[in-house]
Amino acid sequence: MTTGTFLDRGRDAFRRDAWATASDELTAAAQQSALGAHDLEWLATAAYLAGRDAESQAAWEQAHHAHVHAGDPASAARCGFWLSLALILRGDMARGGGWVARSQRLVDDGQLDCAERGLLLLPAGFATLFEGGAAASYEIFGQAAAIGERFGERDLIAIARSGQGQALIRLGDSAAGIGLLDEVMTAVAGGEVGPIATGLIYCAVVETCHEIFDLRRAHEWTVALNDWCAAQPELVPYRGQCLVHRSEMMMQSGAWPESMQEVRLACRRLSVPPGQPALGRAMYQLGELHRLRGEVTDAEVAYQQASECGHYPQPGMALLRLAQGRAEAACAAIRAALEQVTDRLSRAPLLVACVEIVLAADEPDADQTAQAAADELTSIAAEVGAPMLRAMAAHAHGAVRLSAGDDRAALEALREAGEVWRGLQARYDGARTRVLVGLARQALGDEDTARFELDGARAVLVELGATPDVERVDRLSRPAGLGAAGAGGLSPRELEVLRLVATGRTNRAIAAELVLSERTVARHVSNIFAKLGLSSRSAATAYAYEHDLV
Repeated sequence: MTTGTFLDRGRDAFRRDAWATASDELTAAAQQSALGAHDLEWLATAAYLAGRDAESQAAWEQAHHAHVHAGDPASAARCGFWLSLALILRGDMARGGGWVARSQRLVDDGQLDCAERGLLLLPAGFATLFEGGAAASYEIFGQAAAIGERFGERDLIAIARSGQGQALIRLGDSAAGIGLLDEVMTAVAGGEVGPIATGLIYCAVVETCHEIFDLRRAHEWTVALNDWCAAQPELVPYRGQCLVHRSEMMMQSGAWPESMQEVRLACRRLSVPPGQPALGRAMYQLGELHRLRGEVTDAEVAYQQASECGHYPQPGMALLRLAQGRAEAACAAIRAALEQVTDRLSRAPLLVACVEIVLAADEPDADQTAQAAADELTSIAAEVGAPMLRAMAAHAHGAVRLSAGDDRAALEALREAGEVWRGLQARYDGARTRVLVGLARQALGDEDTARFELDGARAVLVELGATPDVERVDRLSRPAGLGAAGAGGLSPRELEVLRLVATGRTNRAIAAELVLSERTVARHVSNIFAKLGLSSRSAATAYAYEHDLV
């Protein structure tokens, strides 16, 4: 087989997006005789897209040197840029930065007016963006985009515009930011952008849609990313990220078994080669599914692995502590997370968890803390305008009002949340809202509707496999529970505690079952005695049996 045959086959495979085949054939050709700089660039690209990072980096270096020797510093700088990008994405910041500096020197020393000068602005733009300098990054990306427009460099234009879109969103102008991202995605979906840039932009846009809770766009672009990956069977990068995004969408819609299957596959694919940043997100998603299904040990392992991969494990870890009955640890964790995270969009899921945790822990300042979190969440929802955020805020306000005994206000907020969840086809979140609607109806004395809401919520939760939530609904739905709503002026939580006292449980056992602190249980027991005019646990037990509460 001649060198020309290897080379021709490699070029043909590259044009067909057969990345592994192109890498094999071009490597074989290189073993026969030295490749030209352009073919080395093709080899570097094909190897990268086939998941062969070491081979890709070596080819980029060879292409860079070949262009230098040929007296083409602009092309050499371009190769240096793509090499630096691959290194930075793998977390090798020092080597990546070194290649940016080397390439920049070529451009500066030659006083070149070229597209590569714009490409070399991109790493600084993203570094500035992720360090919190959204306004400065917008300007850097604008300069890069202008250079791209002047030289007709489509990859540069698309990446720079996507960076500007992300910067606008972080600056609070979500509408303009999303509009810019949609414009970029039109070019990407139309095949106007190279394969490496296409994959990077797809993943960035989908992640941004998740960050601003725009489920519709996240779903649309996840489907498009999946189709793009499926059309290239030999593509390795981006497949793992695609699987994570698919898993997140499946979990949201209620397809939990399929979601678990996708994220496990993502974890396997993102583990080889090691060092892929998306593995942390995959591990966190795995932890979320385990937690929601009541698999607390597996969830803890997954959250720990996510943390080791550099992914912040909150609020999942705090909610896991709550599920384990460690309410004080959960409160401490969520408060610390809110002190640490300042970005408003990143705070939203933390605020949702804060409301749930502090109300469940039932500490003395719980209502005030939960109200402040719900108010901040409402402010973020108004700023961003995403339906999912609006539902999250309404659910949080409903939970706070219900805890405070303002049952009619709670019902109004929860109705709003339920309507939005139905529109988003978010079955789990919708079921959790229905549970609170049932409790509000119960507190208002509407026992039949309360039963309908709780039974409907339970059916969905059983189908999903949300074991902890099903167990909670079962405690709330005992026949005596609905008939005794408000008995003796007791709140729903106090009724729960009274039932458990009547079974002979200690305060510690009750705290473990209801995920409360012993101090909180003791306060509830004291309130029960006061409201019912009782003086002992045995008297409380007798009261419960006399009034058919157990």
